Amino acid sequence: MNDFRAIADRVEIEALRGEFTDAAMMRDRPRLASLFTPDGALRMPNIPAELVGREEIRAGGERLQSQWDFFVQTTHPGTILLDGDTATGRAYIQELARTLDGRQGLNYAVYHDRYQRTTEGWRFAERVYEVRYLDTSPLAGTAPHAAQRSGSSPADATATPAPAASFADPASAERLERVAAALRANGFAAEILDDAAAARARIKDLIPEGAGVLTGASETLRLSGIDEDINAGGRYDAIRPRVLGIDRATGADEIRKLLAGPEFVVNSLAAVTETGSLVLASGSGSQLPANAGGAAHAVWIVGAQKVVPDLSTALRRVEEHALPLESARAQAVYGMPSAVNRLLILNAEPRPGRGTVLLLREAIGY
Repeated sequence: MNDFRAIADRVEIEALRGEFTDAAMMRDRPRLASLFTPDGALRMPNIPAELVGREEIRAGGERLQSQWDFFVQTTHPGTILLDGDTATGRAYIQELARTLDGRQGLNYAVYHDRYQRTTEGWRFAERVYEVRYLDTSPLAGTAPHAAQRSGSSPADATATPAPAASFADPASAERLERVAAALRANGFAAEILDDAAAARARIKDLIPEGAGVLTGASETLRLSGIDEDINAGGRYDAIRPRVLGIDRATGADEIRKLLAGPEFVVNSLAAVTETGSLVLASGSGSQLPANAGGAAHAVWIVGAQKVVPDLSTALRRVEEHALPLESARAQAVYGMPSAVNRLLILNAEPRPGRGTVLLLREAIGY
C-alpha cells in the first residue's frame, strides 16, 4: 500500500511540475499561481524577483510576461524525495527567450523545489530558480504572434492570428476590474465608468477651471465631446487652439514647448494591458512628451475594446486595428495615410497619482 502511495505521489508531483511549465508557456498566470500553496514562494535571484503568496506570484509573473517577445520553457525530470506530506526535489530547465527591449538568450537552469500535500493535491511550497548556463548570443528564430495570445490552449498555438475585428469587442466587467487593479498596483489612478458621458462629466471634477490643458488627437475625445468641451468650451486654458494659431515656420520652438509641458494632458490610448501598461502610438510624436511625463497631470479615457492581455497583443492591436482605421481617417482629411512612427509604453507611474485612467464599460474610438 505504501509503495503504491509513493508511486502516486511521485506521479502527481511530476504532473505538478509539468503543469507549471504549461501554464508559463500558455501565459496563464492565475493557473500558475494556483499551483502554489497560499503562502508559497517563487524565488528567482538572477532576475531578481522574490514573490510570496499566490497574488504576488500572479502579478509578478504578469509583469515579467509583459516584457516578452517570445518565451519557450522545457522541463526535464529531476529528483523527488518524499517525506510524508512534504517533499523536496529538483527539476531541470531549458529556456529560450527574447524581450521586447531586445534582450535575448538561451539558458539552462535548475528549480530547487519544496512540495506540500494539500486538500487540493500536491502544491509548490517553494521554487528557487538557479541559472547554471546562460548564452546571450542573438537568436535567429522568431515565434508566430498567434501563439502568444494569453490563455490560448495547445491547439491554438498554431492557429492563425485573431482577426482585427476581435480588437473591437469590449472587455468583460471582470477584465476591467483586473486591469484597474493592475494599474493601481503600478502607480496609476484608475476608475471604471459606465460610458463616455460619465467620463465627460468626470473630467470637470479632475481638472480645475482655468487649468492649462492639452488634448491629444483622439477619436475617443472627439466622439465623446470631451475635445470640444476643453478646446471650445471656455472653461480651460486650452493649449491646442493656441498651437494651431502659431505659424509653424517661425514658431516651431514655441509650439514644441507648449506641447511638451502642459499642466494637464487629456488623451486616449491605443491599448491598455491586463498587466497595467499603457500604449500610445503617434505619427509625429508631438503629443508623446506630455503623456510620458512632461505634463504635471495626465488623464486617459479608454474604451473597453482597448483592453488586451499583454504588450505583444497591444502592439498587434496598434498595427492590425488602430493603424488601418487612423490611416483611412488621415487619408480623407490630409490626403495621406498615417504611420506608427513613435510608440510610448508606460509600464508604471513613478509619481503615484499623476496619471488617471478612466476605463469605460463601452467601446468608443479606435
